[in-house]
Amino acid sequence: MIKILTSLFAFFSIASVYSQSVHQTPKLVIGITIDQLRGDYLELFKDTFGDKGFKKLLNEGLVYSDIEFNFPYLDEASATTTIYTGANPSFHGIQGNSKYLIKQNKEVSSFADISSINNVDDQLSPSPIIVSTLTDELSIASGDNSDIFSFAPNAISALSSGGHTARGSYWVDDINGKWITSKYYDASYSFVEKHNGSNESLYKKGLSLVWKPSMPIANYDAFPYTRNIIDFQHQLGATKNNRFRLIKQSPFINTEVRKMAENALVENKLGTRTYPDFLSLTFYAGNYDNALDKNYSIEIQDIYYRLDQELAQLIETIDKTIGLDNTLIFVVSTGYFNEQEIYPEGIKLSGGEFNPEKIRALLNMYLMAVYGQGEWVTKYYNQQYYLDRNLIEDKKISLADIQQIAAEFLVHSSGIHDVITSHQMLHGAYNQTVQYYRNSYCKGISGDLFVELQPGWSVVNDNKSTNIKVRSNAVISPAIFFGNNIKPQRISTPIDATQIAPSVAYRLRIRAPNASRGEILKELFN
Repeated sequence: MIKILTSLFAFFSIASVYSQSVHQTPKLVIGITIDQLRGDYLELFKDTFGDKGFKKLLNEGLVYSDIEFNFPYLDEASATTTIYTGANPSFHGIQGNSKYLIKQNKEVSSFADISSINNVDDQLSPSPIIVSTLTDELSIASGDNSDIFSFAPNAISALSSGGHTARGSYWVDDINGKWITSKYYDASYSFVEKHNGSNESLYKKGLSLVWKPSMPIANYDAFPYTRNIIDFQHQLGATKNNRFRLIKQSPFINTEVRKMAENALVENKLGTRTYPDFLSLTFYAGNYDNALDKNYSIEIQDIYYRLDQELAQLIETIDKTIGLDNTLIFVVSTGYFNEQEIYPEGIKLSGGEFNPEKIRALLNMYLMAVYGQGEWVTKYYNQQYYLDRNLIEDKKISLADIQQIAAEFLVHSSGIHDVITSHQMLHGAYNQTVQYYRNSYCKGISGDLFVELQPGWSVVNDNKSTNIKVRSNAVISPAIFFGNNIKPQRISTPIDATQIAPSVAYRLRIRAPNASRGEILKELFN
């Protein structure tokens, strides 16, 4: 009898703890990815923020100070896909914004759907993501009854965050500024067409847009080294050929994303049905190409200032339409920052210029001396050298041997810190560096030799330097969970980007994406 009572007591104690840890399933999830968001900039610019945007998120949300992406060549596409799949590129298949097609000898978008058409430039789709996404799993769990939309400045973010099963993934066309989507998605939505035709759309306003400081110029004082503290005026509409590409680097694109989010919330009544809905949004917080002072620009301070206002307005709309308690919002940085540095004329620094084509020619000559005539090295792309696999097979040469010989030659070249071969990644001895590169290896896409460049060196293409020096600095990248009765808390211990998707899935009470191996963030369930 005592044993029975003890067992019952233990059972009800466990059940009580479990019931306390189970939270109300949100009616709506809003995933906000902010491209190139920096945690240190949030701190530097905080005095210009209001109380209802970034400050509200940071003060009332569960804040992870830094997320880590455990693979190289981080950019918008690889980061966003990792966030939504809970997996690294070696599993989800998106190594970067673009990819090199070995057989076609052609560079295309990583989301070019080569399976459905002959000309890969004509069609973009989520098909190149070879695993399920968080939004896919929600569609499966709800029997395709959940409404899922994504809106982003660029196709790569819209497709990776919308996934395979979205009602629609929309981005801004580089040519006319209209919101467009992929032929992959069957339906079209009236609220999108209505906005495209309105006087408030980028399509209509693009010709007249002028970007000026939105607060007194003296308030842009976060960087003491800024040289060009002037009332800038960027005539965005006056640039004919790349008008909308420049607008996508300005605060106006964030206003456009926010408007489309509100249109989807109101017109499609997201978060009001039996099954949870999902809205994926991408905002921009990177550098502006035409800034006078790219090291410490006042333009980027203005972008953050205005983005804070956009987030405040979006949060207010969510609270009025669905309610913050019914909505789970997560805000995640893409974890990288495109440096656009200007160096004083005549300054002497360490490093030099790395010319990948000259190194390719030298490597090819060396391999010819070892193995005989042939174009052994076919391409340098995204810090990877590609060998001619057909030639190697025809000559009956060991792929592992030629890769190793090539790597030993390359590692002695100026500007190269280390070289990892694909054979090492797939079959070699494990160490942290090899695993780091292995996480980015995609079969049929990746090269044979992964090159780690020396910090301080710049890359020269077509006899022109990119003027961007290699940096190994980590970017402080926050992740914030807000709404849905989440308790405010700050966590300083870094988390992995692959933990975002399974944690949100657990909160939704659905399966994690099928390649997700990240641990669930326990603080999200306290």
